[in-house]
Amino acid sequence: MTTLNTTITINPEIYIRDPKATDLGKKILGTSIELIDKYGLEEFNFKKLARKIGSTESSIYRYFENKHYLFIYLINWYWEWTSTRIEISTLNMDNPIEKVKKIIHVLTTASFIDLSIPFIDETILHRIILRDGKKAYHHKTVDSENEYGFFLSYKTLCKKISLVFLEINQAYRYPKALASTLVEACNNNLYFAKHLPRLTDFDHTNSDQELQESLFNMMYDLVISNLRSGINLKDNHTNILLTQNA
Repeated sequence: MTTLNTTITINPEIYIRDPKATDLGKKILGTSIELIDKYGLEEFNFKKLARKIGSTESSIYRYFENKHYLFIYLINWYWEWTSTRIEISTLNMDNPIEKVKKIIHVLTTASFIDLSIPFIDETILHRIILRDGKKAYHHKTVDSENEYGFFLSYKTLCKKISLVFLEINQAYRYPKALASTLVEACNNNLYFAKHLPRLTDFDHTNSDQELQESLFNMMYDLVISNLRSGINLKDNHTNILLTQNA
């Protein structure tokens, strides 16, 4: 357990009333994470949530228009929290190769508790992200929601990672695609290892620490090998960076 003293800011278009501002709102967030983890997103609803927190459905609707918006809020919370962890981990760090290692470490070891936010269980939320995260933007209304900035936190996270890639190789043509691929691949392989092991090369019988170490090594190789592609061999600075600690 760690205290990060993080400040999470969520797009106000997603909620009606800021749930962080009241005890009931915080209870709605924390309990919804527990119930989505228990029942799955499809079976989760405000009736179950109201019963669990000892309140009414109408009180929950004062915060969120529907369960989809509540889920979008939680997804944005996770990406903001991940982005903050990366900022803290790479603070005052000059070597972009070392920054990449820290970024991958954050993405492959996302399950830990931040004591500064007691009403959010990040370990459970991460488990939800692995199982249901894509449902936030793999749906018919994604374009209209995108216009309202519902996925800005995810875009900001990927842009932050892509800028580090460009510190290593300014000529690399696909920094944003590589950043989003890295994030998705980390989540997919963690999920596959636990539930669909034939879709990954990791041994599902290994401990979480062994799995995270193996995933880190694979993701680091993936990123560095891609950043090597198309570089000018006369660019000594880039080549030196890419051979450091390889």
